[in-house]
Amino acid sequence: MKKFIVLGLLISFLVGCKENNPAQEIVDKAITAHGGKSFEQSTIEFDFRERSYSIFKSPEAFEYSREFTDSTGLIKDVLNNAGFTRTVNGVEVSLEEKQIAAFTNSVNSVAYFAFLPYGLNDAAAIKTSLGQVTMEGKPYELVKVTFVEEGGGEDFEDEFLYWFDADTFKLAYLAYSFHTNEGGVRFRKAIREHAVNGLILLDYENYKPKIKDTPLEDLAALFEAGELELLSEIEMEDVRVKSKQ
Repeated sequence: MKKFIVLGLLISFLVGCKENNPAQEIVDKAITAHGGKSFEQSTIEFDFRERSYSIFKSPEAFEYSREFTDSTGLIKDVLNNAGFTRTVNGVEVSLEEKQIAAFTNSVNSVAYFAFLPYGLNDAAAIKTSLGQVTMEGKPYELVKVTFVEEGGGEDFEDEFLYWFDADTFKLAYLAYSFHTNEGGVRFRKAIREHAVNGLILLDYENYKPKIKDTPLEDLAALFEAGELELLSEIEMEDVRVKSKQ
């Protein structure tokens, strides 16, 4: 009986911690501002860098796919709960583990950023409020996101910072560290909204620091000082949102 009492108290404590987590409240408001439950009931389709993507994600399942053409023909990559597969002209091809890891990371990365801020409530995400800050003269709620190893994927060591508008709770800026491809840090500014079928999706300017090992926490100040290099623009084209209902 004592074990059940202790277990009950522990569960109550964990639930209470989640309910009283300011970062959780901010992220929930941000997801609502960008479309809320519509994320779980929609497939988003768009073109990005000469590839066509289809993204679906819910608490129970996900499926990300992309299609493009090269010298071998029509290539389709599919990443879902069952794993990763590639077909060429409709025929599944055998891949080495290194290739599977690289293609999986590539597809997953595009899907993650395209579906923001919805994915921030994944079970592996640890959210911490860093308080209210000012960026370019406006107030924002700053949230740090890290990941537990179990369920956090191969990139669980990556860290993210998100700036949410203090009034609308829309995502305005983000910064992140990564360890693939020799690692580094990036800073992004949202520059365009795609308001389609109840969802608000974003395009970004993508910046990098002059020094590769710049601390993640320094990027915002460097951006405001004009000390970051514009690396690229992350733009989705021909955005469509299809309801699963």
